[in-house]
Amino acid sequence: MSEDQHTTEEFHLKGDDVVAKIKELVREGNVRRVIVANAEGKVLVEIPVTIGVVGVLLVPTLAAIGALAAVLTDCTIKVVRDGTPPSDA
Repeated sequence: MSEDQHTTEEFHLKGDDVVAKIKELVREGNVRRVIVANAEGKVLVEIPVTIGVVGVLLVPTLAAIGALAAVLTDCTIKVVRDGTPPSDA
């Protein structure tokens, strides 16, 4: 398997659940990038998740996403992960 292999997942959430889901995804540890898009698919926020970003820049970013989530009814979180997708078996 190549080290450059990435998988993508999408989650469709209501505004109130967006920040909680992003925090959960970051804690998982294999997330490379998180993209928040509105119901029409327009990208609102794109967050590269690295060790430095998690500690320093993620807090104000989550505050901004929380403000966006307050006005959004539906949105999509796209998650780019390292490695192959987990098997359901």
